[in-house]
Amino acid sequence: MKKKENHASAKTPFKLSYSALAGLLACYYTLVVNIPIYFEFYKILSELSNVHVMFVLAIPVFIFLILNILFNILCWSYLAKPFFIFLLISSSLVSYAMLFYGINVDYGMIENTFETDINEATTYLSLQSLAWVGVTGIIPSILVALAPMKKNAGIVKKLMVITLSVLILVIVLFFTYKDFSSVGRNNSYLREMVIPTHYTYSTYKYINETYFTSPLQYKKIGIDAKKITNTVDDKPTLLFFILGETARSQNYALNGYEKNTNPYTEKQSLISFQNVNSCGTATAVSVPCMFSQQGRDTYNKKQANNQDNVLDILSRAGISLLWKDNDGGDKNVAKGITKIEIDNTKNNQYCNGSTCFDMALLEGVEGDVSKLIGQDKMLIMHIMGSHGPTYYLRYPKEQQHFLPDCQRSDIENCSTEQITNTYDNTIVYTDYVISQAIDKLKKMSKEYNTALFYISDHGESLGENGLFLHGVPYAFAPATQTTVPLITWMSEGFKKSKHIDEACLKNEAQKNTFSHDYIFSSLLGIMDVQTKAYNKDLDIFQRCRH
Repeated sequence: MKKKENHASAKTPFKLSYSALAGLLACYYTLVVNIPIYFEFYKILSELSNVHVMFVLAIPVFIFLILNILFNILCWSYLAKPFFIFLLISSSLVSYAMLFYGINVDYGMIENTFETDINEATTYLSLQSLAWVGVTGIIPSILVALAPMKKNAGIVKKLMVITLSVLILVIVLFFTYKDFSSVGRNNSYLREMVIPTHYTYSTYKYINETYFTSPLQYKKIGIDAKKITNTVDDKPTLLFFILGETARSQNYALNGYEKNTNPYTEKQSLISFQNVNSCGTATAVSVPCMFSQQGRDTYNKKQANNQDNVLDILSRAGISLLWKDNDGGDKNVAKGITKIEIDNTKNNQYCNGSTCFDMALLEGVEGDVSKLIGQDKMLIMHIMGSHGPTYYLRYPKEQQHFLPDCQRSDIENCSTEQITNTYDNTIVYTDYVISQAIDKLKKMSKEYNTALFYISDHGESLGENGLFLHGVPYAFAPATQTTVPLITWMSEGFKKSKHIDEACLKNEAQKNTFSHDYIFSSLLGIMDVQTKAYNKDLDIFQRCRH
């Protein structure tokens, strides 16, 4: 018997306690997974005139102690391995996004991730991202899965480790609290960069609010909505509303950009609004927000999803509506109207089997309009626009106006010139699509008073200050992520029927600041829908209608 016991113990000479596993993982997270926060600390501390060495050394110690306490609390037999395997892989994805794109994964980013379709999600994959996840996520996960563990969780030992960690943490803070307080108060976003605490909390919050919280009672607004009769002529109104994606105002030639990114619409006699702010820095926030009655300061997703938006009110007033989508969905905005999604699995002049150019939205658009029942009509087209990081997939080769461009998804490995050129090519292609839409409206102007309204959901960072893509919390987001283009085109019949003073509107577009908050009332106003839900102070056109 003794020989058998010795043989068995020789097979497994070493077994980890659950406290030891928690400590090893806390150490790994401190030294490897949280590398992005150290770069941020370096940037912050290098700008200070006086930095204590003790504070610098205390930063990783502080992170280790916090994680050691949390991991010990969460590390229990049977549940520990599956939990930490999932945590390691998801943390490696978050670490990559933060390190290479400068993205903080907060509630808004989690919301955007959950509401992103498969095709859109795969655009973020590259050899570099897969290698990073493999080395920092999958390999450590395999080691955790294979690690020999003691049978019991060792509650007494766990409590001792937690108590000791708390005691050391108190001592560290006693000597460095002033520094942590000063840096933290001036850079409050740092707490959102600690992996995995903030993104796991944001994920829990999103899942709880989306799937486990009782929905609010649905609220109808604008129930008094009615269409005002056009007294100028008998022609109905036809409005194309093009909802842009990831276009920033700073790269529009119409708004002063040095490169001609608007070679098509510059010939179309349109009006470009110079200063327009988005509601959010991600599609999942900006799109439902701009169509809701709530403004950016009061926007609440749950409330917005459980009450009428401007499309519901327009429909109630008798406007015929159609939503055409090439960008992964309507974010619950078009819940009450007809929707068409472009089939990106096709292989034709616009689609390659996984994604489609935005010109696909204009295919058969005349037929779409003719099928809409009713007189006044509005067609909303949700374009792919400048969605990154695979900017190069948003335009055909013949639209490569600016070279060299970046023909890859890991854009951080391209030069600034390449990234900017690729992004600018997407702006040019969107400009082409808008111009083509205007040409189609011109052809329908005998039958309708036609107009086009284009606005983007949010902007984009192209490497400025180490930031790429979008999704930075609004309070800290650069203007490139929050300033969006807004352009309008109106036929002569439309301007006459709506009593619009074009010179006045051009002046408004140049001198005043607008935002997504104006979309709700502007659409009600320009479509001549009368309702108490309308706010004339938030109507872009109101001052110039005589």
